[in-house]
Amino acid sequence: MIVSEPPAQVGVSAERLKRISAVLQRYVAEKKLAGIVATAARRGQTFYLEKFGWADVEAGVEMQFDTIFRIASMTKPITSIAAMMLYEEGWFDLNTFVYEFIPAFKDLKVFVKRTESGYDVASLEWPITFRHLFTHTAGFSYGFDPQDPIDALYHQAGASLLHFYAPGARLGNKDLIEALAKLPLAFQPGTQWRYSLSIDILGYLVELISGKPLDVFLQERLFEPLGMTDTAFYVPAEKLPRLAKIYITPQEGAGLARVDLPVPTEPPAFLSGGGGLFSTVGDYGRFAQMLVNGGELNGVRLLSPHTVALMEMNQAPAQAMPYEQRPGILKNSGYGYGLGMRVLTDVAASGRAGSVGEFGWDGAFATYFWVDRKQALYGLLMTQHQAWTFPIHQQFKALTYQALVD
Repeated sequence: MIVSEPPAQVGVSAERLKRISAVLQRYVAEKKLAGIVATAARRGQTFYLEKFGWADVEAGVEMQFDTIFRIASMTKPITSIAAMMLYEEGWFDLNTFVYEFIPAFKDLKVFVKRTESGYDVASLEWPITFRHLFTHTAGFSYGFDPQDPIDALYHQAGASLLHFYAPGARLGNKDLIEALAKLPLAFQPGTQWRYSLSIDILGYLVELISGKPLDVFLQERLFEPLGMTDTAFYVPAEKLPRLAKIYITPQEGAGLARVDLPVPTEPPAFLSGGGGLFSTVGDYGRFAQMLVNGGELNGVRLLSPHTVALMEMNQAPAQAMPYEQRPGILKNSGYGYGLGMRVLTDVAASGRAGSVGEFGWDGAFATYFWVDRKQALYGLLMTQHQAWTFPIHQQFKALTYQALVD
């Protein structure tokens, strides 16, 4: 284990940290996960940094601290921070109507029901706001489920995220907005929660307001100031040997099966603010530390502490909560939804130690992070496993807090 200072200096038990390593190593030994890199820091000092297993099982390439990962939906917090930087410049607030920037969204309709000839719609009762986009309560969807009536419409219209990631696709962010403007919303804004393309829309708004492509804005305003040298929407050819491979648990339920997905080696046409970035533990750790610090890292301030404080508050309406809570899915108990991330509102209901106001998110390939500013703490776990069902996120978080002894 590599640490910047003895754990005791930041109120952490070195002996108790061994419990984290024991659990993470077991996941690799039992071939539930191919490899893991995990880190945690408190009061600006890294007290845990460890790697386990393989970045490429077949080639025998071990995980390294500079291994590159597809962070998928952990792109969303980065895009949300970019948008809040424009909020700080006075372009909008959370109650601003989105149609002020995307006029076509003013006349969106809301799906009511299927009919023999198609479907019925209703008019908007309230326009979509920036808050609705940040909190996935605008009524958009992803288009992944062909059995769902809204997702079926997305698929038919070529607005599903799958169309934008399809090999050879040259669709861009503007194409997505134009497609969505022709489709009905799943519900009246603010009445429900549905994981969706909302943060991709925010990414387009960053482009529209700043006058720069999303990748350029992120590079100039976030990645360069924070020293995030390996974070981008593509992996240059010279860095491909550092990219971790993706695995899945086979249908028979044991061992690992590899999943090969296309890897862009140049900037793609679709800059997905909701899920397109690649990054490393070191890069994302700097991003997380900036948030712990209230918007500043190493003398470079990206946000005001008052803006970061908005991220510690539930921003979703009560009628939309609890989000994504149904039989078999209890991982989000005690959480509301803030600015592109979950936010802890009830520690007891969550079932794990933490602090009210803790926020963070995860990704489709099992990456995970959280920020607890009350404890001056962040935790970050990187792995590459698709459709995982293991409770490693909850375990890593609980094991981190049990090591805090002051």
